[in-house]
Amino acid sequence: MIFVSLFYTFFIIGLFGFGGGYGMLSLIQTETVFHHHWLTTAEFTNIVAISQMTPGPVGINTATYCGYVAARNDGFSMWMSVLGSAVSTFALVLPSLILMILISKMFMKYMNTKIVQSVFSGLRPAVVGLLGAATLLLCNGENFSTPNINMWQFIISIFLFAATFVGTMWIKVNPIRMILYAAVAGLVLLY
Repeated sequence: MIFVSLFYTFFIIGLFGFGGGYGMLSLIQTETVFHHHWLTTAEFTNIVAISQMTPGPVGINTATYCGYVAARNDGFSMWMSVLGSAVSTFALVLPSLILMILISKMFMKYMNTKIVQSVFSGLRPAVVGLLGAATLLLCNGENFSTPNINMWQFIISIFLFAATFVGTMWIKVNPIRMILYAAVAGLVLLY
């Protein structure tokens, strides 16, 4: 049954997803799109966009929407799809809850030891790699088109990507504003 698969998949992602929500995106995409085929790449991209625009952590929002769409694509009703959302969200959060309860006391005691500091120093590059992988997985033909299929959409997509990057990185435009600007530009230029 899909609900058991959703629970197991998102529990494992929650257990091994270091780096927060953005670090989990590549794991979630690999499992939901490529391994289980619950979603298409386009559906996943839309889920990520909506997850970033809605309040709350992006990883939890993505799990919630993925659970809903996976159950819906499997033929379940809207209310059963809401159960898929709840199962996915609970499963993603459960490992963190369990681990934090178990290690919070020990962490405070051993926080400043050389071993703990070394572990965190080793995890930082892995988190950067996961964020880079999530970015590269979203840079595909479905999101940017290709020059030989639709040159206009490809040029506009690359321009919006570059403008958003420059706007948030160097000009320091609020990311929420950049999302809104890109959405309006996409509607005007690509509709």
